[in-house]
Amino acid sequence: MKDESEQFDMLEPLVEKPWGSFQTLISGKGIQFKTISVNPKSALSLQSHKYRSEFWIITKGQATVIVDGETRTLGIHSAIEIPKGSIHRLQNDSDEALEVVELGWGDYLGEDDITRLEDRYGRV
Repeated sequence: MKDESEQFDMLEPLVEKPWGSFQTLISGKGIQFKTISVNPKSALSLQSHKYRSEFWIITKGQATVIVDGETRTLGIHSAIEIPKGSIHRLQNDSDEALEVVELGWGDYLGEDDITRLEDRYGRV
């Protein structure tokens, strides 16, 4: 039997992206926690995931969140669920930093479970 401390992989390296960065803090079978930093005036791809759902908590700044065509503005301590298969985008329209904690869960959590529908950085 595994020791409880062996059930999760802890703190992976920071991953730089054209829109900012993310870091996986904890990853285990079917669940992971990440921090996401979105640069001012930047946005992640308009995307969907086949295998995972996400829950975002805004920890700094103000987020513009699009989920299945509905746009919402979320401030600090606000949260939103992104259901598996939904078309969604996280963006920072402000001049200040945006930081988000993401809980992801599902059958597969790999970064290649992203279908990009639109991208400011030519990654479609």
